[in-house]
Amino acid sequence: MRRRHYMPFGAHVESGGVRFRLWAPDAAAVELCLRGPHGRRYEPMRGDGGGWFEVFADDAYPGCRYLYRIDGGLEVPDPASRFQPDDAHGPSEVIDPHDFAWEDGDWRGRRWEEAVIYELHVGTFTAAGRFRAVERRLDHLAALGVTAVELMPVADFPGRRGWGYDGVLPFAPDSAYGRPEDLKHLVQAAHARGLMVFLDVVYNHFGPDGNYLHAYAGGRFFTERHHTPWGKAINFDGDGSRVVRDFFVHNALYWLEEYHFDGLRLDAVHAIKDDSRVHVLEELARGVRAELPEDRHVHLVLENDDNAARFLGRAPDGARLYDAQWSDDIHHVLHVAATGETGGYYEDYAAEPMRRLGRALTEGFAYQGEASAHRGGAPRGEPSRHLPASCFVAFLQNHDQIGNRALGERLHALADAAAARAVTAVLLLAPMPPLLFMGQEWGSRQPFYYFCDFHDALADAVREGRRQEFAAFPAFRDPEARARIPDPNAPETFAACVLDWAQAGREGHRDWLDLTRTLIDLRARHIVPRLPGTGAGAYDLPGGRVLRAAWRLGDGSGLHLRANLGPDPAPAGPPLPGRPLHHLGAAAATLPGWSVQWTREAAA
Repeated sequence: MRRRHYMPFGAHVESGGVRFRLWAPDAAAVELCLRGPHGRRYEPMRGDGGGWFEVFADDAYPGCRYLYRIDGGLEVPDPASRFQPDDAHGPSEVIDPHDFAWEDGDWRGRRWEEAVIYELHVGTFTAAGRFRAVERRLDHLAALGVTAVELMPVADFPGRRGWGYDGVLPFAPDSAYGRPEDLKHLVQAAHARGLMVFLDVVYNHFGPDGNYLHAYAGGRFFTERHHTPWGKAINFDGDGSRVVRDFFVHNALYWLEEYHFDGLRLDAVHAIKDDSRVHVLEELARGVRAELPEDRHVHLVLENDDNAARFLGRAPDGARLYDAQWSDDIHHVLHVAATGETGGYYEDYAAEPMRRLGRALTEGFAYQGEASAHRGGAPRGEPSRHLPASCFVAFLQNHDQIGNRALGERLHALADAAAARAVTAVLLLAPMPPLLFMGQEWGSRQPFYYFCDFHDALADAVREGRRQEFAAFPAFRDPEARARIPDPNAPETFAACVLDWAQAGREGHRDWLDLTRTLIDLRARHIVPRLPGTGAGAYDLPGGRVLRAAWRLGDGSGLHLRANLGPDPAPAGPPLPGRPLHHLGAAAATLPGWSVQWTREAAA
């Protein structure tokens, strides 16, 4: 089976050559620069007066390299490049997607309710840091019980080290990780093991190094009417925005069709500024749903700090637009409970943490329009009780919540072991799809720092900006303390994040791995088959740090939780209905500190 997504831009292999097409509305003239064994050849590209330039080259072929020369001067890579063998500033390579023979033609994906997600960074997941090396660890993930691998962004970024959120060529898998066929082979190998594969994509900005769009399309691709934390916003709603919107819609379809990914996670969509009648997020989701076969399970997930429930509405047969969004609310309140931290955005969860947790677990958002102290009293969120639990991806750790800390500490380095076990038991048996971050399954304490590979003045600016970001925190007000924050550009910072797989078999980590496997197995056998049709739940607060919550599952059975998420014992109260599913330190009359009890009640 061969797969290709057809795009109105980029390099398209045809019979007898390659067609090249570029949108450069700020350029007067564009030439194709072909690089071959006999040097460079320049070919004028024909303009249509609307910003498009095109040429068919009969001496171009898969594997040849090319650039575009703008107005006789600057040579730039293709913004729709499928591969950058020499990194973001180098020439693009012509890729023929039909060269890869797929062998997963029967794969249709898995239902969203089955999702147990494992987020990983390709460069630090293994010592080799390559797509092929990830593939060699898939058996571990399948045995763990996860059903979906989520890759942090792989779109081409400058340098050899980076999180991927400063990508500049969104169609090109970064060469630091391997070639396009290596990524396709990884996806295919995951499917052979019953694993879905999701990709994290960034549609809210481009990185500060290697973005050449400003040179020939900056007046249309970006806008001064909106601003983001990264500067001028991408133009989704002004003059020329039709082409810009198409660029990102095609990118989503490209990964889902040409690479056969099972879903996308859209990063920080609250930073996408769009005043159009139809928001680009809605257009993108509708485009994906309309283009892909109805019998494929394809899932779209948002990261949205706005807690905007409107993108999560349901149709009779599933998600209308987006399947779910990452639930920062659940993370934040569980983190506060387990660690006692209340600084920064955790201040919004310091008061009444059990009430906020109960609301987040049973209604979706903890903040559904209430004022946020961390946001200066501004209201945050929309009502979400009408949405099913499956709309909210729950987690205790992810790349942001670890790596955005000054010292990159994981939960297991911050919380008492009993507290970490308790919140893990809540996470993995609650109705919402859970997400683990690489190494979490064995209780890794390795840091995950922010790292990048910038140079010269930009490297200095990033290093100092990172340290100044934490200057307001009491622990880093002293310049000497800030100097201990790792330099994001240092190779040692990256190396410290590479996962030590030998830990998984060591004392103190084997028990964590066993607990994670046990809880995921319980979820798969007793909860997942009953999740379709599960709606909101209900909760009550008996007192102290005790929470009771209950859900009516899709088959009519009940799922019940009682948790004491604090160090002090508390009265147990009436027994939970149903048969025990999992107990962690729960006693008959008294609930020890950090105890969790789950039961399942048969359908009436």
